[in-house]
Amino acid sequence: MATTTRTRRPAASGPKESLYHWEGKDKTGKIIRGEIRAAGEAMVQATLRRQGVMFVKVKKHKMSRGHSIKDKDISLFTRQLATMMKSGVPLLQSFDIGIKGATNPSLARLLNEIRTDVETGSSLAQAFSKHPRYFDRLFCNLVGAGEQAGILDEILGRLALYKEKILAIKSKIKGAMFYPIAVISVAIIVVTVIMLFVVPEFKKVFSSFGADLPGPTLIVVAMSDFFVEWWYLAFGIIAGTIFGIAAMYKRSTAMQNFVDRTILKLPVVGDIIRKATIARWARTLSTMFAAGVPLVEALDSVGGASGNHVYLMATRQIQTEVSTGTNLTVSMQNTNVFPTMVVQMVAIGEESGQLDSMLGKVADFFEQEVDDAVAALSTLLEPIIMVFLGVVIGGLVVAMYLPIFKLGAVI
Repeated sequence: MATTTRTRRPAASGPKESLYHWEGKDKTGKIIRGEIRAAGEAMVQATLRRQGVMFVKVKKHKMSRGHSIKDKDISLFTRQLATMMKSGVPLLQSFDIGIKGATNPSLARLLNEIRTDVETGSSLAQAFSKHPRYFDRLFCNLVGAGEQAGILDEILGRLALYKEKILAIKSKIKGAMFYPIAVISVAIIVVTVIMLFVVPEFKKVFSSFGADLPGPTLIVVAMSDFFVEWWYLAFGIIAGTIFGIAAMYKRSTAMQNFVDRTILKLPVVGDIIRKATIARWARTLSTMFAAGVPLVEALDSVGGASGNHVYLMATRQIQTEVSTGTNLTVSMQNTNVFPTMVVQMVAIGEESGQLDSMLGKVADFFEQEVDDAVAALSTLLEPIIMVFLGVVIGGLVVAMYLPIFKLGAVI
């Protein structure tokens, strides 16, 4: 079984080391190349001299700026690190391989910083905890538990699986929402162009008719007049409302609770969000419990990982009740946010001593439910969107041509 391998040094060990590429000649005159970590070019040259290498050139490895680090990058790195450690590769060497193989320079820099911290004496969990933007409390707690128990490779494997499952379910929901949002966005752009440029031209033509316009045409012309004069105000109000709600959501607990509770009550979409939230909740608790983290301590990270404030508050209530001696099943039942099936599965898990296994099955079940619901939603949305576009765009076009039809009938 792989264990954490690192060289212990004092925490304050001088200048930060960088990676250097070098080229030189050995004692036979053969040209050789390699890489070395050092605090400066002079140290690289001194090291090469001690090794009997006549250096020709030394160049510091430069990393480009790169793009932002995504959850997918962290998930892939976790899987690679777990695989290498299970194969017996030392921890620092695993990081070196990860740094060289990183296609994103930003990720390479992050891994290099973590590697340096580990090399100078920090534990892996401590090194990860210095970067909370990418490694949350759950990740660091599990890594710490794995280091203490000597099963770091196994814990990293569980973390990789956990992150892959969470990413997969998020991707499915985003994929289901992308199509309708894209279509609605295009419809808004088309309607805006019609209102600002097309309808005013029709209005000029209609003014020469000298006849009363049909009701639908009058309504569209009035809307266009308002839009032409106040379009900036309309978009300002919409943008201000969106940004205002987003800002309040970040700062206000009451707003978070209201928005998340409202989302869960939405038809069709709310049910999918609820199932995805329960799947994440169960998957997170299963992963932490299987890693040997005490239940009360595990619940501290589970609520935030669920991604919904309603379930965060429910988890805090469960944590409080469990810490005072109430079993998990009863505590979950008291929150009234978990389906009966979930509560019964947890009860069976507690009685049989296989709580992590039962929670994993709950997560698998609800992940499959999300898959099926997303597929059904995608099938349902297509005709609804087509009808929506037909009514909106078609209605505007018909309203503009009604006067022309009326004129033709008079002629």
